Amino acid sequence: MRALNLAALLAFATDQLSKYVVIVRMDLRSVGGIDVLPPFLGFRYGENPGINFGLFANGSTAASWALIAVALVICAGVWRWLHQPQMGALARISGGLLIGGALANVLDRLLYGFVLDFLNTSCCGIDNPFVFNLADVWIFAGALGLVFFAAEGKTTPGQKGQ
Repeated sequence: MRALNLAALLAFATDQLSKYVVIVRMDLRSVGGIDVLPPFLGFRYGENPGINFGLFANGSTAASWALIAVALVICAGVWRWLHQPQMGALARISGGLLIGGALANVLDRLLYGFVLDFLNTSCCGIDNPFVFNLADVWIFAGALGLVFFAAEGKTTPGQKGQ
């Protein structure tokens, strides 16, 4: 369980720290954009009241609370599921990344009413209009890791767990 909790804490902390450094200290809200490694990586200020790519971004308080509730229920379910003894360390780390990222976005919603985004990636002549944050990266990486690593901990009838 230590791997799960540590991964969640690190994902949460890196997301919140990156938002503080880029949005507050570098004053991204006022500047609007900073080219870091053009054209591949830039910082662009964004407020997302919805979910990925601005879906369900109607801006209502009820929608925000519903998204918070859904995120907390998913986090609790993943945390409980990963406490099965047969789950391996990589599955727990993956789940921790997902949980930490989701909780970081929940904190944004509680503090601001929306999720702060600032990362923008483009490549090969394609100008990507979307922004995201490290929490989104952790959620994606964690979900992908669970797809690959949670199955490793499963046993078939008659086998002992790891």
